[in-house]
Amino acid sequence: MPPAHASHEFVHPEASHARKKIPSIYVIKPIRAFGYFLAAALVSAFFAPIQDCDETFNYWEPTHYLSHGYGLQTWEYSPDYAIRSWLYVALHAVVGNFRRILPHPDKVAEFYSVRIGLAFVCAFCQTLMYQSVTLAINGRIGVIFLIALITSPGNFHASTAYLPSSFAMYMCMLGAAAFMNWRGGLKTTQGITWFAVAGVLGWPFASALCVPFVLEEIVLMAFGDSNALFESFIRLGKGVIAGVLVVIGDALVNLFFYKKLVIVSWNIVKYNIFSSDRGPDLYGTEPWTFYFKNLILNFNIWFILAMLALPLFVLSKVLAPSNQGISSGLRTIVFTAPFYMWLAIFTSQPHKEERFMYPAYPFLALNASLSLHIILTAIGSSDRTTLVGKIPARLKVLAVGSVLGLSTLLSAGRAFGQYSGFSAPLKIYDPLRQGVGRNGDLVCLGKEWYRFPSSYFLPRDMHAKFVRSEFRGLLPGEFSEARTGFGLWSGTWLPTSGFNDRNEEDLTKYVELPMCSLLVDTQYPERTESLPPNEPDYVADVDTWDIVRCEPFLDAANTHILSRILWVPDLAIVPDKYKRKWGRHCLLERKK
Repeated sequence: MPPAHASHEFVHPEASHARKKIPSIYVIKPIRAFGYFLAAALVSAFFAPIQDCDETFNYWEPTHYLSHGYGLQTWEYSPDYAIRSWLYVALHAVVGNFRRILPHPDKVAEFYSVRIGLAFVCAFCQTLMYQSVTLAINGRIGVIFLIALITSPGNFHASTAYLPSSFAMYMCMLGAAAFMNWRGGLKTTQGITWFAVAGVLGWPFASALCVPFVLEEIVLMAFGDSNALFESFIRLGKGVIAGVLVVIGDALVNLFFYKKLVIVSWNIVKYNIFSSDRGPDLYGTEPWTFYFKNLILNFNIWFILAMLALPLFVLSKVLAPSNQGISSGLRTIVFTAPFYMWLAIFTSQPHKEERFMYPAYPFLALNASLSLHIILTAIGSSDRTTLVGKIPARLKVLAVGSVLGLSTLLSAGRAFGQYSGFSAPLKIYDPLRQGVGRNGDLVCLGKEWYRFPSSYFLPRDMHAKFVRSEFRGLLPGEFSEARTGFGLWSGTWLPTSGFNDRNEEDLTKYVELPMCSLLVDTQYPERTESLPPNEPDYVADVDTWDIVRCEPFLDAANTHILSRILWVPDLAIVPDKYKRKWGRHCLLERKK
């Protein structure tokens, strides 16, 4: 195992200019790293299923409304509550609308053009953080960081998800890259600005990831001279001013859409933290183990390494103390703290969702990279007087390679399993683009309404509607299509009815089944004997419906847990217990 050419130690910024690092054999040029990140993100853009109905109804649908004049509206976009930023949505609508001016405009092409745009932004942000890791620490940790991200199922889902938590992840990477890279001086103002953008345009809680870096600045300020104190104060002050300007910019855009002055980020915090009889717990709670299980699935060995980062660093300092001073240990704590802090905060919250971890994914990868670097440094010793030194180098390489190879194989199995099991909703609407149905038809959604990928998949002014199922929460309504008052998009500010912030059902959200020209339903062969009264097997009703297209859809309730979390081939040698059980997700058309 070749030793690293640079230590995992850090130096004070004043000393970083005086010492030149030896070039590392592990360094990948930024343009090539960008290519690797982009390739992984494009795979996500084209193949990742939509995991969270919030992505559809809170982001794709408002974007569709801005671009096409109609779409489904959630209570969060009601001017009575105003807890979603129109600036965030409008930026994505611009990307989608750009596709409309290119040859062969198509709404599905708009959908994927937005995803491709997200892939480029994500890859760019990942590259900048990779470059800062390489410069601030060393090349080997940078390469491990790259591998940990591009091979993880977590990155497969988060990199191009149209969610504020993904956007916050992008911005947090830019903020971390600015704080980490001391070359050319401290970049505190840039770092605070990017974290402010993450919090205001993305998700307010993501700004908390800035805390360890700001505390590092304050510690440096406390131990500096009067000149350093003044410069630190200026940097922090400029960062705060930049953050305030971001808030003002977002408020002005939302003033245009909501026709009233609102601070959306504050409304989100108020609803999620200070609501006594409502709040996120209405949408379900999970045990404290939720994120640990989820991160094991989405990062496997990398999550374990991330958890070990600080203990391994402390152990390495005890066993092999260095003479590089206190600033080295401080930087290590600062770099590893964001992931631990984020995991602790959200583990303590009753309401948990996978997307809540997205902003911390790059910091998980960084922690894991630090751990693996320390382990590789320890086992890379060639001192024959030690036990590790007596192990042949080829055996060490084989052991490390086998672990990483197994991790990559598990990650690929997880990602492909999710694609093959749950991608049907992105496929069954294709016949509508090929002439099935009439202009303005109603496409109705029943028991699995939350699988709907968005109105971008409904051409020719077709509208999505809901028929009654066993679900008893609040479904989305529709943006008003009226054109009233000054400006466009009147549906963003017109008073709405039938919305509440308590997840209480509103019966006006449903249409009667005879109004539906097309219907989407999922048929599970192993569940047909005990179907609820409001969720009949529409696919089997051949007297009323013609099957337009069906795609295999994983029957998760009847599939073994191993086959749910990983791809298992449908081969004869696989025991029946572990074979994946299938339903079919279908687009139906009413018989003429």
